[in-house]
Amino acid sequence: MGEARELMDRMTAAVTGTPDLEALGECLAEDVVASTPDQLELRGRKALVDYFGDMSEAIPEAYFEPVAAYEVGDTAIDEGYYTGRNTGPLTMPDGSKLPPTQREIRIRGCDLATVRDGRIVEYRLYFDQFEFMSQLGLIPEE
Repeated sequence: MGEARELMDRMTAAVTGTPDLEALGECLAEDVVASTPDQLELRGRKALVDYFGDMSEAIPEAYFEPVAAYEVGDTAIDEGYYTGRNTGPLTMPDGSKLPPTQREIRIRGCDLATVRDGRIVEYRLYFDQFEFMSQLGLIPEE
């Protein structure tokens, strides 16, 4: 296992189950750049730790079900399902918070982490935001 795979696995462990945001921060470069479907671009360790802190508050004890894991050069790639129950407030992109829906979610996604000098310098997360909001019951059914 290479450095990228090890850091991706540590990051995943830090943001699922019982979150450890300090351990997450240790995986990230100070100037990490991240992109997500809901926040678009996040710059800096604090911004990404805060993002996962908000998600952990909304869906505590979430877990990741891996489908595939790869490592190509300095980049680790994971595909799988993020699963849990929304029992805490969900932070929206504008900073407002929605009350918990108490609904279960199971969202398929893919994330990539590029590593340099022992830290994640670039992180990209892909998931279907419409599916996420639909499973939470936040999209009106026709």
